[in-house]
Amino acid sequence: MPITKTETSPARAWGVWKIEEDEFSLVEQAQGLEVIPDTIRHPNKRLEFIAGRVLVKQLMEGAGLAFHGLAKDEFGKPLLKNCDWQVSLTHSFPFVAALLNAGKPAGIDLEQVNPKLLGMGPRIFHITELRDAGRDVVKHTVYWCGKETLMKIYGRRDVVFSENLLIDPFRLETEGPLHGRIIVNNTETRVTLHYYLLDDFVLVMNR
Repeated sequence: MPITKTETSPARAWGVWKIEEDEFSLVEQAQGLEVIPDTIRHPNKRLEFIAGRVLVKQLMEGAGLAFHGLAKDEFGKPLLKNCDWQVSLTHSFPFVAALLNAGKPAGIDLEQVNPKLLGMGPRIFHITELRDAGRDVVKHTVYWCGKETLMKIYGRRDVVFSENLLIDPFRLETEGPLHGRIIVNNTETRVTLHYYLLDDFVLVMNR
């Protein structure tokens, strides 16, 4: 599985990988730690499921940690078994990405640039975000990924994207910082994010 980007430090590890293996090869790399649920029938979704586990396993081993598999909390957020690091996963075929953080929340999202977001924008973006994005589909995708990342950090789904998960206006480059805000119950939490443009994909994660 060729790596496209990676970063490892004492308290953080993340990576993006492109799936080029078949399912049998990925299952071998997973060493039987994860079983594909019967509900996942689409071939690409099955590849994403296993590739995500293989990526997390390799990132953990690179950080000197043992991978014992993944579980989920009551809200569906992934958890590392027998490890107190935080984990976040995302996929958009043929890519999967994962972020591991020690002592702080983890949120990461990967999406392919898609003109359909221009039509979705008015339902999910705040007016300031809409004005800043204009008709730029790449900016729309960065805003969308940023909001998805904030939701993963928050860890629940009882939010309205246009009201509770906000991204400040930004200048679009090939990569750069984003400033996010999670506003719930009159409490505002500021989150520093970073985005990357990878061909026709956008990747956003918290710092």
